[in-house]
Amino acid sequence: MERSGTTPGRRRRDVRVSGVVAVYGAGCLLACAIIAISGVVAAWLAALIAGVALLAAAGAAALQGRTRKAAPPLPGQAAAGVKADVEEIKERAHR
Repeated sequence: MERSGTTPGRRRRDVRVSGVVAVYGAGCLLACAIIAISGVVAAWLAALIAGVALLAAAGAAALQGRTRKAAPPLPGQAAAGVKADVEEIKERAHR
């Protein structure tokens, strides 16, 4: 039987590589924004403006994530989930 060309490890690696490339792309866009702003103000001030804007965005995202709380499942849903888990474990134990 022929094996599939992709494995879970390879897919995870591909996702990590795409994340690294995305970080470099974001850095290039940030450099572009700083260069564009430096046409109007001094280069150091353009970098300061971009840095403050990024820190403000990160702070806003952190505050928003901090205020959101996950709602616990309803008792009926929780019980059904536990029963399904127990059945799955029993089936795997008998294999």
